[in-house]
Amino acid sequence: MKNKKKQTNFVQQAGILAAAGIICRIIGLLYRSPLANIIKDEGNGYYGPAYNVYAILLMISSYSIPTAVSKVMAQKLALKEYRNAHKIFVGSNVFVIILCAITSLLAFFGADYLGGLNSQQAEVLKLFAPTIFLSGLLGTLRGYFQAYGSMVQTSISQILEQIANAAASLSLAYIFVQSAAGTDSTEQALRGAKGSAIGTGLGVLIALLFMVWVYALNRKGMQRRMKRDIYSREISYPDIFKLILLMAAPIILSAFIYNINTTLNQSIYSNIMHKVHKLDSKQISTFYGIFVGKPVVLVSIPLAIASSIATAVIPSISGAYEMNDIALTGRNMDKALKTTMLVGIPAGVGLFVLAKPITQLLFPQPESLDLASSLLRVLSISVFFYSLSTITNSILQGIGKAKATVVNATAALIIQSVFLMLILRFTSVNLYGLALANIVYSGTVCILNQVVMKKTLSFKQDLINTYVKPAIAALLMGIVAFGTYQLVYFLIKSNVISLMISICFAVAVYFVAVMVSGIFTVEEIKRLPKGELILQIAHRLHLLR
Repeated sequence: MKNKKKQTNFVQQAGILAAAGIICRIIGLLYRSPLANIIKDEGNGYYGPAYNVYAILLMISSYSIPTAVSKVMAQKLALKEYRNAHKIFVGSNVFVIILCAITSLLAFFGADYLGGLNSQQAEVLKLFAPTIFLSGLLGTLRGYFQAYGSMVQTSISQILEQIANAAASLSLAYIFVQSAAGTDSTEQALRGAKGSAIGTGLGVLIALLFMVWVYALNRKGMQRRMKRDIYSREISYPDIFKLILLMAAPIILSAFIYNINTTLNQSIYSNIMHKVHKLDSKQISTFYGIFVGKPVVLVSIPLAIASSIATAVIPSISGAYEMNDIALTGRNMDKALKTTMLVGIPAGVGLFVLAKPITQLLFPQPESLDLASSLLRVLSISVFFYSLSTITNSILQGIGKAKATVVNATAALIIQSVFLMLILRFTSVNLYGLALANIVYSGTVCILNQVVMKKTLSFKQDLINTYVKPAIAALLMGIVAFGTYQLVYFLIKSNVISLMISICFAVAVYFVAVMVSGIFTVEEIKRLPKGELILQIAHRLHLLR
């Protein structure tokens, strides 16, 4: 019974975090469209590369902290060492303050030398520096609650952060652009990008204040747990710093390599397009702005779900593996993979068949509509690979194989960099080379991670229910989505209505196909978020065997 409760809690918490991820990405989409109208593709070309470098610095100092903290604490909590778990949290804050202070200073004073940024992009990066420091503190608080198996606090803070980010980014971008009225388009685009960068920091600040408030509310309960702790040996702070460093370093390094490919690709693209294809910096920034500001943003929605599941899976897998419960570890791994593929596969298919209608709805700028939608169609293929590589990275980290993720990501980075240089230099594919490089990179990581998982745990995946059946269901869904859109649009000539109707039909068809195919047992459905409601609907429609 205890194991069943753990499995149920894991799936529910993953569902909560995934739902928050979807909401955040929807909010992000809703504000990115008007933001693109304000700062234009050129502004995206300044903001995007600066944001990529900022994201890498966050990977080093902040993004991996919740994962590391939750993993280290989960091991102590599994052994009911509550005092040591809380002491690890305190030590983590000290660790983060030092690390994030150094990284923030690096972003501000070293902006001109990072990621091959031009002068305008470097100016935008400097405004991200304070956000890096705040994000570190926010990360330790999120990791603390995740270690206790609760994703609600993290989910609410993420939604608050995104709402504040959207409101502040749009407002400040508009104000900054208006302040440059009468100047050339480049100055207006730059100021708009700066306003959006400041808005990102305000969003993080709001989320941090919320998490501090939640921590204060829960402090008494945490103190009661520590009083009941009978474990005699208290871990020292030097040991804590060593433990965090040993645990976090591989995760941080893996995340760094896993995400540096975006900045590396941008640098390779800019250099080759300038030296070989003779494009000037404004043309390069505008082209890259289309890529990073439109199709990449759209693809990030399903990837947020995979990232949410990955965040939720680490404490459950790490705790089970620490207790040497290999059977439970395997079951949690199987559920994580199955849940991720049930979202990743249909999301990729949906973006492929509805690429132009979706792009037209959210980014209707006519001068880049065809290019952006074509790029989205290519990038949609990477959704499956990125979803799978993200979850397998977290699984390997949860079972103590973080070093393997570093090796795998490095190998994939080398392969895709060589591929990108060759395809850009000797062909005229332009931005499509970036899209294809993403597929090569994520696909290579998937293959290498799967090899390590199989060797480490002799893990046998349920290939039929994890990949084959969801793929068949997604194929049917894609056919219905495309056909419905074409038919409705032929009748009423409205992109919005046609897209909404086709999505509704696609979701219904996919749900029916998943239920009929028997991917989930009745017990597994019960453990899903709103599982009882799903069962009721399935029974009424006579979908279950």
